[in-house]
Amino acid sequence: MSSPFLARNRVAVVGYAHTDVVKHADRSLGILALETAKQAIADAGLRTDQIDGFTSSALFPSAGNHAVEDGISTVSSAWLAQHLGVNPRFASGFQGHGQLPGSVALAVNAIASGGADYVLVHRALHNPPGSYHGNPMQHAVGAMQWTVPQGYFGPLAMIGLTYNEYLQRFGASPDAMATVLVEARKNGARIPWSYWHDRPLARQDYLDSPVLVEPIRRLDCDIPVDGVAAFVLTSAERARDLPHRPVYISGYASGSPTRPRSPLHWPLDDLYETGAETARRLWEAAGVGPGDIDLPQLYDGFSPFVYLWLEVLGFCPVGEAHLFVQNGGIDSDSPTGLPVLSGGGALGNGRMHGVPQMLECYLQLSNRAGQRQREGASIALACHSSPHLGGAVVYSTTAFS
Repeated sequence: MSSPFLARNRVAVVGYAHTDVVKHADRSLGILALETAKQAIADAGLRTDQIDGFTSSALFPSAGNHAVEDGISTVSSAWLAQHLGVNPRFASGFQGHGQLPGSVALAVNAIASGGADYVLVHRALHNPPGSYHGNPMQHAVGAMQWTVPQGYFGPLAMIGLTYNEYLQRFGASPDAMATVLVEARKNGARIPWSYWHDRPLARQDYLDSPVLVEPIRRLDCDIPVDGVAAFVLTSAERARDLPHRPVYISGYASGSPTRPRSPLHWPLDDLYETGAETARRLWEAAGVGPGDIDLPQLYDGFSPFVYLWLEVLGFCPVGEAHLFVQNGGIDSDSPTGLPVLSGGGALGNGRMHGVPQMLECYLQLSNRAGQRQREGASIALACHSSPHLGGAVVYSTTAFS
């Protein structure tokens, strides 16, 4: 039996800011991050000199021969604090599994332990010029030496193998995935900052999109973008004095498989086993279950992740997500649909790497979603990455008692 999560609903998100999501920004990523951080701090009703903590997950989400340069292609917590002119009590970058949920966990722990009073959590995404996964590799070493000569390398091959296994094991049709893409783009088209604003997708457009790695189509992948988001977190006590309705963090969880595998080998059994344990940890930490979630925001960097998160979190049985989706199960405009992509996700916004999920939870629970506001939501969930190498956070409108 694990220890109880002592910080449940004792830390809150109290402000945010978000850039427009574009394919290539006309200013550097560092400048965008600085502007966005200042806007988020002001949105929370605070001054920059009150921010004494910074967390991020500054993974540069690309592959191939792209340079990693702080302030240009990525923005670390230390870089952002320095260029804001802040000497923080706490600054850290999350490097484990889960990325954005891990950054939130660092912030929660810092605040709950007294290590910081006001923590800025940011995510800065850069789309380098040229081929996104351009690979000049001439030789392969380590585990890749056994797969690269056969053409198996990179994220597309990775998710293609997993998705193929899902299709064959459960008798799913690859064409059925069109429902996920249409739903994501429908919702993303409603969001002003989205790359896909005012550009919904027709089912046939998805079916006509080229196959990149069987059975993954181009539109099964989120589009690489430039964009930045920032969130301000503080204690529940301090949140009461700030201008916006606080959104409390009830619990978080992440996990990773224990069986040794090639880094790009994601068998379904590993994914389900580890994902189920991550879900168990999440429900235990947050004190809720899948039936309590009003607003689940599932990660969709590749469209098959939607099926997999639906199943490991218990929203439908294993192997039945493709049927659940086809029967209207994720239609956010239906009174009976589970709004797993109401914020557009990555497929409806661009490759913002978990930001759309967290942002939708915050906007809806703080009553700041404008014309998209959903009535009655009080508990939300945001996922990131694959269920077996990712994480999730539960949010609530209720403070600790």
